[in-house]
Amino acid sequence: MTIQVGSNETQVSLTPPIAKKLPASRNFFAHTLQDDYAWLRDKENPEVIAYLEAENTYTDAWMQPLGELRETLYREMLSHIKETDQSVPYKHRDHFYYTRTVEGLEYPIYCRKFQSLDAPEEIILDVNELAKDEPYMAIGALTIADDANLLAYSFDNTGFRQYTLRIRNLATGEVLTDTAERVGSVVWAKDAQDDSAKILFYTVEDEATKRHYRLYRHVLGDPADKDVLVFEEPDERFNIGAGRTSDEQYIILESASHTTSEERFLPAHTPHGEWRLLEPRRENIEYYADHRDGLFYIRTNDQGRNFRLVTAPVANPVSTNWTEMIAHRDDVMLEEVDIFQSFYVVEERYDGLPHLRVEPFPGSAVPSHAIAFPEPVYNAGGHANREFNTTKYRYTYQSLVTPGSVFEYDTLTTDSTLLKEQEVPGGFDRTLYKSERVFATAPDGVAVPVSIIYRKDTKVIHANPLHVYAYGSYGYSLPIGFNGNRLSLLDRGVVLAYAHIRGGGDLGKPWHDAGRLMVKMNTFTDFIAAVEHLVAEGYGDKDRVAIEGGSAGGLLMGAVVNLRPDLFRAVISHVPFVDVMNTMLDPTLPLTVPEYEEWGNPNEEAAFNYMLSYSPYDNLRPGAYPAMLVKTSLNDSQVMYWEPAKYVAKLRTLKQDDTILLLHTNMAAGHGGASGRYEYLEEIAFDYAFLLRILEVV
Repeated sequence: MTIQVGSNETQVSLTPPIAKKLPASRNFFAHTLQDDYAWLRDKENPEVIAYLEAENTYTDAWMQPLGELRETLYREMLSHIKETDQSVPYKHRDHFYYTRTVEGLEYPIYCRKFQSLDAPEEIILDVNELAKDEPYMAIGALTIADDANLLAYSFDNTGFRQYTLRIRNLATGEVLTDTAERVGSVVWAKDAQDDSAKILFYTVEDEATKRHYRLYRHVLGDPADKDVLVFEEPDERFNIGAGRTSDEQYIILESASHTTSEERFLPAHTPHGEWRLLEPRRENIEYYADHRDGLFYIRTNDQGRNFRLVTAPVANPVSTNWTEMIAHRDDVMLEEVDIFQSFYVVEERYDGLPHLRVEPFPGSAVPSHAIAFPEPVYNAGGHANREFNTTKYRYTYQSLVTPGSVFEYDTLTTDSTLLKEQEVPGGFDRTLYKSERVFATAPDGVAVPVSIIYRKDTKVIHANPLHVYAYGSYGYSLPIGFNGNRLSLLDRGVVLAYAHIRGGGDLGKPWHDAGRLMVKMNTFTDFIAAVEHLVAEGYGDKDRVAIEGGSAGGLLMGAVVNLRPDLFRAVISHVPFVDVMNTMLDPTLPLTVPEYEEWGNPNEEAAFNYMLSYSPYDNLRPGAYPAMLVKTSLNDSQVMYWEPAKYVAKLRTLKQDDTILLLHTNMAAGHGGASGRYEYLEEIAFDYAFLLRILEVV
């Protein structure tokens, strides 16, 4: 297909690149999987890079007439950001910690002050300095030793989520020679009275599968080859991670799959001691422990999918010694419990919304109390609470129309004090916008929540362009928060909707269970039902519907387009997981084996057939398709670049219409796209320009 770009006077014909076919097929359960574009997996093949660059050239040429619009959108979004800003400081031991940003700089600067906010500032890590001459920069671990003199941090400079450990002496600014590669969790041990050496633990990933599977103990100053292997997880479904309890008395080593977990513990002041198992793993049972005054407080789903809270004595914490504090409830998901010396905060989810409840420990003067929130659709949760012995609790609150805010809650008086609301410059007036929650009816009768925001003075029944976003996997609850970037769409009359479909966690673990494995199709039919409901109720023009999703949400995009291509005008798909069968049949790829618990194991015939029924790449057929912008990154370690590349290459041979199909590959980033905040805004402006052009808003 040849497309015309430019004005009527300066139109130029462009022909999209056509990837060569190298026929390849494999047989499974009497079915042939045809994969003519498998050759695109070879990242070292110059032809592969040449094809990706040709697609980028084609995309850039199509987008070129939208350059002025992209610049306008970028400037608009930038105008709504306070470029020089500072986070709310939080206290940890003797210091107040915060991050700040500076106009013109891409990355945050991590800072602290000693004992008082009036003290001189100390920069502990300037990510802008770290990022000099690097195309990408992301920080992983960032943890300070108990004596406050040593900072352990890790960074990724490729986007492949492969982190390198460094240690900085905060007194001198010197970066020490201690280092490790492919690092995940980093935890300092407490300074032991009989040992002057500084000790930390860190996890590392398997280079091939990117599964964190080993825990090492490192003595400061020793070469890496002297580090002691403390634990190795043999089960390929499980990843490990480590951290300190809220009271900092214990180090917890967690080994978890998507459905099962197990924890070991070690007193933080005895790093050479023996790690003890808290409770042996049981298939499909998860538990997560914290500590206070000789008791473990354990959130577990051993008696129901939505979790309960129990306690267990440190001396013998196995399940036969568990005492229940909060029972399991079918309609309430116990998402988190924050433990303090005199009280605990229960983070629950019901009616599709988060709720916070403060409860006292025996002998405490803290009253039992729920924190109330003013809007019908919102997001709330704990903030940086690093002080264990306190009567104050910090939480965040935001909604589709209320910018992110940090509150301090006095647990004795039950008063909330606003510490900071995200400043939105550029003339933002929240009274111009309205948010709603509606419910769409799925084909099986289930009510699916949908959150909506629009500008009140632009909404006209059945006339607005409609943009619908969703994810719907891994039990992830789609957060309903404020984003100043969205104002560029809302102010142009676009109605934005967020579908809380099954497969996510918006209504607890059962909501997740109802959209995974052999009922994954519910995720896709829920989304289609949500779009149909929004159109039927007049929230949008049926001929101007755009949809968007990323990663597993990109799977959603591919699946619903195959099911109902007529329903959508435009699709934006970020790093989409679209080659389900070939990826899940390859156990050498990162994440494949652990993902069996989410999608199924295609080496089993029933699972193979079911997964094949919705795999976007395998279900492409000749016909008409919506306009599509498909985005990927060359260094993505989660959804490899070749999935969207193969998908677009195949779709080009099957499209029987003149709608645009674009593939854009970021050649220097990973799963999350650009790492710098200005670069990220440029990516959003790119997407919005495509969207507004296809929806005929501009």
